[in-house]
Amino acid sequence: MTLKVIGAGYGRTGTMSTFTALNQLGLRCYHMVEVIMNKENKTHLDFWRRVANSPPGQQHDWDSVFKGYEAAVDNPACCVWKELMQAYPDAKVLLTLHPRGPDAWY
Repeated sequence: MTLKVIGAGYGRTGTMSTFTALNQLGLRCYHMVEVIMNKENKTHLDFWRRVANSPPGQQHDWDSVFKGYEAAVDNPACCVWKELMQAYPDAKVLLTLHPRGPDAWY
């Protein structure tokens, strides 16, 4: 199984709705909820910490964290959408935006 959808939108841009919709459409989706709540993913937090602390351009074993998933939205995956595009070139990139634009956060 490989990623078919890569979410490039940050949290609070409809990622939970997108996560729910993709799962309902039959695409098992990775979301921050999977990092925190899914006990099967207990090693993922360490993986993402290594990614965050690594120098730009360093290669990572994306398949190890996305094994069994066909889509990824929200943090932390949205932070590395460009790297994921290179690792999964056939995947579609989905950009979600806040409906009121960036000023809604301020």
